[in-house]
This record gives sequence, structure tokens and C-alpha cells, in this order.
Amino acid sequence: MKWTIHRLEATAENADKRLDQFLADTTADISRSFAKKIIDLGGVHVNGRRVRSCSNTVRPGDRIEAYVDHLPPTPYRIADDDIVYRDKFLLVLNKPAHIDTQPTHARYKGTLYEAAQWLLKDPFRQHVKPELGMIQRLDRGTSGLIAFSIHQRAHKKMTEIFVEHRVEKRYLALVAGTPEKNEGEIRSFLARTRQANKVMSVSKGGKEAITRYRVENSWTDASLLDIELLTGRSHQIRAHMSEQGHPLLGDERYGGPKSLSGMGFDRPLLHAARLVFEHPVSGETLDLQAPLPADMAQVIAGLKNRS
Repeated sequence: MKWTIHRLEATAENADKRLDQFLADTTADISRSFAKKIIDLGGVHVNGRRVRSCSNTVRPGDRIEAYVDHLPPTPYRIADDDIVYRDKFLLVLNKPAHIDTQPTHARYKGTLYEAAQWLLKDPFRQHVKPELGMIQRLDRGTSGLIAFSIHQRAHKKMTEIFVEHRVEKRYLALVAGTPEKNEGEIRSFLARTRQANKVMSVSKGGKEAITRYRVENSWTDASLLDIELLTGRSHQIRAHMSEQGHPLLGDERYGGPKSLSGMGFDRPLLHAARLVFEHPVSGETLDLQAPLPADMAQVIAGLKNRS
């Protein structure tokens, strides 16, 4: 995802202008109506602080940064079908692809975290922020299950469950080619590279990462894998499968093909399909599943038709 970043400084000539008007007057590709949208989303920062009020006025010397992520400006809102599990302690969602889990420089409103806050907000107590705890994260392009705590009694225990790996996390991934072995385990130490925002296996200094996989189905030039994460490192599946010579379809950052036999991919085809863990308060075993999203199902149908 490529962003456009506008870095500006207000002068005496701009003094006391509304923020939306200032952006429209000083930036050729930002109209006043578009300025209002990106301010509302949370993509404008004044002197390093996010400002979400169009009527905020600028002062000489103010440093203004406007971040545009080129995603649809309409903020994401959680539909009933996106809610997999909810009680007074936990919220588990089926995240659509192309939604950021947590706020970015370009937007606060419409991220999964903000949408969950919006869902939980008491309409009669708008000034009170819900108790929303982030337990895990998914990449923007990854779809599937993600859990939040929504009560103090649950947050510490849920964090322990995930940190201590007392949760079963299973993913479905479409990868290029077919692994030689029908199932296997990949162990390495992963570290982030200084360039390209990637992780890779290293001999020293990384964090242990363990990935198990099983081939569910294979076709001429692609396979569907059932993957279990025994650890939860950033980009773990993407890096491990790429290093095995089987990058995810659509994962250009890790060497995956952008298209295959006329089918184009606009994201890494990875889906968090199952979570199994003990409820942090009741002790009940929760086995939660999310069906394969439409884009991955369509690719599988296309692969079957070609075989």
C-alpha cells in the first residue's frame, strides 16, 4: 500500500485559517471536501498530534502533515455477520481484508479497533470510552478471526493465554507451487530487516518462530495449506512460506505472484480460520471458526477449473 504524505508549514499568510481550508489552499490535489474527509478519518497531524476537527485554525509555524492511504474514505463499520462471538468479556470478529487492525498515521476512524469502539459505545453515555483491549493483530491484507477483551476481568488472562501460546491458531493460505512434503514444521528465528519492512530468518538475535503446515489441496501451480502457528511473530507465515519457496499468492513483498493464469490478487491470500482457547472467566473451551472469504473461494474455484 503506497501512501501520499503532504508536509506543510503554516506562514503568517495562513494565520487563523481553518485546517480544511488551509489544506485546500496549499495542496493542489486536495480539495476542501476531500480535506474534510481525511481530517475526519484522522489522517491530518498538526505539530505531531492527530487533529480531527476541520474548524481547528492554523498558526504561523505550525507543521502540518496530511497522510492519504488511497483506500475508500468511507469508514469501516462492523456488520452483524462480522461478529463471531460476543459476551460481556470478549469480542471475536471476522475481520475483512483491507482493514487495518489498529490506527495508522492515515486513519483512526474506520480501523478495526475504532470500529469495535464504535460498536461497543453506550448510546446514552457517549463520553465514556469502552474497555477495549487489543489481544492480537492481523496484517491489513489478512482476513479472519481476531479477539478483543472488553472487560478488565478478561484482559490480563486473555493476554496470558496468547503470550503463553495456550491458544490454537489455524490459518488457510493459498501458496505458489506445492511443498514436497504433505505436512511439515518450520522452525527458525525471525528478525525484521532494516529495509523493505520485512522479516527473515536469522542465525542470531531473532525471535523463535514455529509454523506447522498441511497440504489440504493442490493444483498445477498452487496449493491450499492448513497452517498452525505455534508462535505469533509478525509476518511469520508470510516469511516462512516464502523461504520454503512457496510464497503466498498476492504477497508481492515476499515474492508471491500478483496474478496466476489470468486471476489477479489484491492481497496476500491468507485467512485466520480458527481460534481455540479457554474462556478467560468461565473456563469454557471456545472453538471459533470463520468461513473462507469470497475472494479466496473464487481463486480456488478457478484453480479447480484449470486442473
